[in-house]
Amino acid sequence: MSITPERKAALIEEYKTGEGDTGSPEVQVAILTERITNLTEHLKTHAKDFHSRRGLLVMVGQRRSLLDYVKKKDQARYESLIQRLGLRR
Repeated sequence: MSITPERKAALIEEYKTGEGDTGSPEVQVAILTERITNLTEHLKTHAKDFHSRRGLLVMVGQRRSLLDYVKKKDQARYESLIQRLGLRR
């Protein structure tokens, strides 16, 4: 369900905006998206795992608020990010 340190480092490397960047909204959204994808796969096989489902909903809300922040600050950055991540909105 969680992501490996190697995968997390790869995501940070791919989505960072500058040298030494580990916490920009783009990186945070990319990591949350990876965790959401993994948890969604887990819930397909464990349909009654309601504790994990609640965690999934919390992560989706957190990602949504980060995306709203990026959209408010820079529309082009937002559109580029959702394009790269393959998100609908």
